Amino acid sequence: MATATWNDTVIARSDDTIVIEGNHYFPIASVSDGILVESDRTAVCPWKGTAKYYSVDVDGQRNPDAAWYYPEPKDAAAEIKDRVAFWRGVTVTDD
Repeated sequence: MATATWNDTVIARSDDTIVIEGNHYFPIASVSDGILVESDRTAVCPWKGTAKYYSVDVDGQRNPDAAWYYPEPKDAAAEIKDRVAFWRGVTVTDD
């Protein structure tokens, strides 16, 4: 079971994550409601495609661009469609 935590709050939990390059990609449905806020940031990975970002919002505190996802991943990364990964102070543990 993988758990993502920020500011002592569990923001995602799943036993169905996919680990790529050391990052757990959680099913979007495993993220707590109201936590993710759309961001304008994007980044391009040569083999995964264009990533979009979310800020993480917990109890009125915001962690900008702390989550990312690939809305239309390239074929090599098709398995991470509809999944989100975290960084920037979000702790992910694999119990």
